[in-house]
Amino acid sequence: STESPLLELVHIGFTNMQLLGPHAQHSWFTGLANLRQMIHDPVFWSSVKLTLIFVIGSGIIAQTVLGFALALLGQRAHFTLRATVGSIVILAWVLPEIAVAFIWYAFGQAGGTLSQLIARPGDDLLATVPLLIVCVANAWRGTAFSMLILSAGLRNVPAEVDEAAQLEGASYWQRLFRVTIPIMRSTIMVNMLLITIGTISDFTLIFAMTQGGPGNETAILPVYMYIQAFQFNDLGYGTAIALALIVIGALLSIIYVRQLRPELRKAQ
Repeated sequence: STESPLLELVHIGFTNMQLLGPHAQHSWFTGLANLRQMIHDPVFWSSVKLTLIFVIGSGIIAQTVLGFALALLGQRAHFTLRATVGSIVILAWVLPEIAVAFIWYAFGQAGGTLSQLIARPGDDLLATVPLLIVCVANAWRGTAFSMLILSAGLRNVPAEVDEAAQLEGASYWQRLFRVTIPIMRSTIMVNMLLITIGTISDFTLIFAMTQGGPGNETAILPVYMYIQAFQFNDLGYGTAIALALIVIGALLSIIYVRQLRPELRKAQ
C-alpha cells in the first residue's frame, strides 16, 4: 500500500479495529467513540500526568542539570577526572536500553543494591517507589547526551566575554548565570527539545522494568498505548492514545520553537 503510515494511523484511531476478536478483520468507522472513551478514562489521564512527570522530571530537568554540571566539570577538572567521569557517563548512554533496564531492575528489586543502600534490605523499591526508580534510570542513561551537547555549547562561549566579566569583579557563579547561560540559551533550548522528543516516546526502559506497574503507576502513554493495543487487543483505542501522544509532543515542540525564534532572529 502507498498510503501514508500517519494517515493509516489516523484511520485506525477512528475505528473499532481489534488485534484479535470479531473486529480483527471486519472493523468500521466509529467516529469520536475512541475520543469519548479517552476523555472518560481515568487511567488515560493518569498516564498523561505520569508522562509529563517522566519527561519533565527525568528528562528536561534532571538530564539538563546533570549534563550541564558534567560539562562544567569537564571544562575545569583535571584531565584524569574528566576522562574517568566522561567515560562512565557515556558508557551508560551507549549501553542498549534493555541492558540499562535490567541493571536498574536488579538495583531496585528486593535485595538489590539500592534497596541495601537507601532502604531496608527486604524492600522492593520497584514496588514502593516505581516511578522514582524509572526516572532515575532514565536520567542516568540520558545525561551523557546533554553533557556532549552542552560541552560543545560551552566551547562556543567567547573567552573574552567571560574575562571581561571577571575583570569587572563578577564571581564565578555571577558569570555563569549572567553571562554563560544567557549566551548558551539557544543551545540549552535545542538540547531540551531533543530530550523531550526522545523521552516522551520512551517505551523499552519502563516496560522492561515494570511493565507499567505495579497497577498503572508507571504506565506512561507509550506503555498504556501498548497495553490497550496488544494486551487488551483494542487496536483502535490504542492508536487513538498514540495520536494523543503525537499531539502532546507537537504542542511541546511548538513551545520550544516559539522560545527559539528570538534567538534565530538574532543569529540572522
